[in-house]
Amino acid sequence: MPSLYVDRVLTDEQINEFAERGFVLVPQVVQGGVLARAAQRIDEVVAADPPAADKHGSHFYFLDIKAEPALMAPLVGTVAFSLAEELAGVGTLEIPRQVQIALNIPPYPHRPGMPHIDADSPEPTGAPVRGTFTLLAGILMTDQLTENSGNLWVWPGTHLSHATYFRDHGPQLFSAYPPIGLPEPEQVKGRAGDLLLAHYLLGHNIGGNYESEQTRRALYFRISTKDHSSHRNEFLQDPWLDYGPIRFKQDH
Repeated sequence: MPSLYVDRVLTDEQINEFAERGFVLVPQVVQGGVLARAAQRIDEVVAADPPAADKHGSHFYFLDIKAEPALMAPLVGTVAFSLAEELAGVGTLEIPRQVQIALNIPPYPHRPGMPHIDADSPEPTGAPVRGTFTLLAGILMTDQLTENSGNLWVWPGTHLSHATYFRDHGPQLFSAYPPIGLPEPEQVKGRAGDLLLAHYLLGHNIGGNYESEQTRRALYFRISTKDHSSHRNEFLQDPWLDYGPIRFKQDH
């Protein structure tokens, strides 16, 4: 039976969008049985350990990816991983060890005031930089066609602003909330099966879910290049250090 996923590549426009804005949403990368089996597995995980009855907003499950073939398949059983490699370079990325199931349960009347990057501390500690990665791959598991429906919020271009900040002030000021100027945020909208690729340094946050009656579901994979841990400090200051194809394109 022919694959649904043959010959799928990022366009120049999508690559440029990622470079300029720090993220790109690729439509309908995960389809058919792969999407259905992942949705069923999410149902099973949630049923085995449900959120409290009065829980609203974000609720997460972090699972060992090797023990979750149905949740691993949206990344490696489709072109999702190879699309990420188009940004970082073929053969440069490691399969992540963990998959995150991210729920956003209504009603959740929340509007984030500012973005963050994924860091353990909200303020600089001077400790060695840890916990960084190259890019986030997110699979939308429910339709999110309107705003305030549990959407992820992103601040376009802040991957470059964060890199400038760390270049000017030093990676010892690494924290979740670097003090940078902020553009207007956007809410990611798309359909179940769409793939979000986002730079690690892109500012983002959890949005509210108060104009929908549906629990927002997504799978998130934090992906690193094979040598990322050897140059975390440099990566904070040079946003394209892990992105050879984008660097080559910019230099030529």
